[in-house]
This record gives sequence, C-alpha cells and structure tokens, in this order.
Amino acid sequence: MAATDLADLDALDARGRMARGELRASEYVEAQLRRIAARDPEIEAFAFFDPALPRAAARAVDDYRASGRPIGALHGLTVGLKDIIDTADMPTENGTRIDAGRRPGKDATIVRRLREAGAIVMGKTVTTELAYASPGKTRNPHDPARTPGGSSSGSAAAVAAGMVSFAVGTQTFGSVIRPASFCGVVGLKPTHGLIPRTGVRLLVQPLDTVGVFARSVADAAMVADVLAGHDPLDADTRLMPPPKLLEIALTDPPVLPDLAFVKSPVWDQAEPETQQGFQELVEVLGDRCTEVTLPDVFGEWHGAHRSLMQAGMARSLRPYYQKGKDQLSAAMRAIIEDGQKVTAVDYLAALDWREALNNGLDQLFERYDAIVTPAAPGEAPRGLEATGNPIFNGLWTLCGVPAVTLPLMTGPNGMPVGVQLVGRRGEDGKLLRTARWLSELVEKSA
Repeated sequence: MAATDLADLDALDARGRMARGELRASEYVEAQLRRIAARDPEIEAFAFFDPALPRAAARAVDDYRASGRPIGALHGLTVGLKDIIDTADMPTENGTRIDAGRRPGKDATIVRRLREAGAIVMGKTVTTELAYASPGKTRNPHDPARTPGGSSSGSAAAVAAGMVSFAVGTQTFGSVIRPASFCGVVGLKPTHGLIPRTGVRLLVQPLDTVGVFARSVADAAMVADVLAGHDPLDADTRLMPPPKLLEIALTDPPVLPDLAFVKSPVWDQAEPETQQGFQELVEVLGDRCTEVTLPDVFGEWHGAHRSLMQAGMARSLRPYYQKGKDQLSAAMRAIIEDGQKVTAVDYLAALDWREALNNGLDQLFERYDAIVTPAAPGEAPRGLEATGNPIFNGLWTLCGVPAVTLPLMTGPNGMPVGVQLVGRRGEDGKLLRTARWLSELVEKSA
C-alpha cells in the first residue's frame, strides 16, 4: 500500500503490519502527519499539536521493537486525546480560557495505560467549553459548514479524517455517541465505571464515562481493552478480570442475536428520514428484530438526568465559577447556578431513578441481546453555533449501560447517520460482538 494511503488503515490492520515488521511506526506517523497538514487547517480538530512529539515517540517505539522485546497491544498506533484528559508533556486547557496554558504534573491513568501499550499521543483534540455545550472551533470532516457534534468534537473529527488511529473522549449526556454519528465513525460508550477517569476533568461523577472513537468495532474493542480496569483513585471502577473485549468482539455469536427496536420516548424528535431509515433496517433484520415499547416510566428519565447534571456541574465546576465566572459562557453560568438550587432530596431521588430504570432494562435484556435505536435525530446540523441534539443518548448515559454507534445510514444530504446499539450493564463484549454482526449483516444486504 502506498505511503499516502497508510492513514486510512484500520488500527487493527496497522498494528498487525507493525507487529510483523512490514511497517514502521515512523512511516505510519508520517502518513498521518501529512493527512493533518492537508486537512486540519479546515477541520481544526486539534487544540494542541506539535509534530515533534509524535515523531520522537514513533522513533522510540521503533527502537523498542528493534530490541526484540515484546511489543504492546497498541504498538505504534496514534491517539487523539480530548483536551480534558491530563498529559504531562502537553497542555490540558479543558476548553476554557480560565485554564489557558495549564500544564498538568502527570498523565491521566488512561494516558499512562495507552503509552505503556505502545500508543503514540498525536495531540490534544478540541472539546467544547469544559466539555459542556459551547462549541469549539472544530468542523465536520464531511461538510465544514456542519457541526461535528460535541463535546468530544475534535476526537470524532480526527478519526473520521484519518488523522489518528483512534481517539478518546468522554460522555456525560451524548458526547461520544452523537459526534461519532455526525462524523461517521464507530463510537463506544462503555459501561459506566469500566474505564477509570483519574486525571480527567469530571463534570458529573455518576454519569461521566470515558469512551472511544474508531473506524471499526474491532478497533474500538482493542483500545477499550487497554483502557479498562480498576483504578483505586476512581471509586466507580471495580476489581474484575480483564474484559477481553476484542477477543469477544471477533467471535461469532453462539446464536443469532435478537434485537429490540426501541423508538424511545423521544421518537418524535427523530427526523423523518431517520424514522424511515430505521423502518427499513427493521425490515432487513426481519425476525431477528422486534419493536419494543418501553414502560411509561422511562419517559421521565430526563428530569433525573437534568438533576444529576445540574448538581454535579455546580459541584465540580465551582472553582471555575468562583475564579472567573465572567469568563464562562452564559449557558455554563446558567447550569451551574441552576445546580446550586438542586436539593439533596432531588439529587438522591435521581440516583434512585437510575436504578429503577436499570431494573426495567435488565428484564428486557433477559429476552433481547441488544436494543437498536437512533444515535442522533439525523444528520449533523448546519452551522457551528451548536453541537446538535443529544436527546437520543441521555437515557442510556443515565442508566450507565454500554452503547455503541455504527455508521450504517446516510441522510438526505449524504451525511452519515449512526445506528445506536445498547446493551446490559457489564456486557460490553457481548454488545460489541452483536455490533460487529449487525455491521456485517447490513453490509451484505446493501
């Protein structure tokens, strides 16, 4: 394959070539640096980028392999890190002027795990202001007049444009699944607590989840395997065996999956073309998919999610509000101020809602392997003043269940539209296996 095409390799393929000695990390990084030079002036996916750093890291990785020692699971692959994830050798500015020039003292836990696995940090990707709503500078790679989504905007765009092998973001409402849908890549929001958040700028502890952007389901599984695992500094992580997500994702389902098509309580907010696309998908799936209506109680998820969001952000962002609220956007000041009014009773009731909804989902997953539902209302909206509607993501974030979006549809303007699959808490491997099966089924029927 010509060097100019190396940037388009799936991460799993690129890793295999480097492991076999067919490709050097330096060659691979140079191909992606050329892609960045060609495309990022228009897309602006990076908040910080210094080509000297990935070049030096690639040389070190090549030297390590030449020594004959065993290579890591992500040997020579490149990663874009959302600019709320601490890096010792790069600024982490959290999308706010208040943190301009901030230099963390050490890497976040997940950054350390990535480097130990042989991954090369290409740069810091753009986030919205403090990973909330106010957009950054990034544009959609498929149409620069449209939003890439948010808040992990740069992470999704960098993967879609072939500027990195994969990228890491976070989701508190819809900040992984929605931009992945808008940019036409695979987005994985794992079970809450699977991946530690130590060294990541938190917004809402019961909701915040580290996620992955990749070109394929297998790539996402490979990266999540490295990131997952207990961290004593993150109380939401758990002591457990390695999840073996890639191994499970690459196996065939023991029996053909049964999917529940869930329109969700906000189906009326899906664009007509999206509704039609899902009806066609259900027809393709035939007896492997059944439409299921969630109980009425699921229609009240938004209030619980809002209480957790407001109170959590008021708590975690209090230092920013006290230090420089005049430097925050009006939307940011408003949610912090609203959060200051949330009572302890309302907050604890919202946590109770989360468990009640999960009890209902557990019953559904006794019958079905996964839920299929929209990842976003439709195509990425025109304009850069907002990041799009996350309404199809919040319920699943509230419940802490794993979700993955697949770029299986195209909207009326030729833009990608994602299909979201949702699984049971803790069954991320099974969800990824089902997602790979669905992707291959749709490709064969196209």
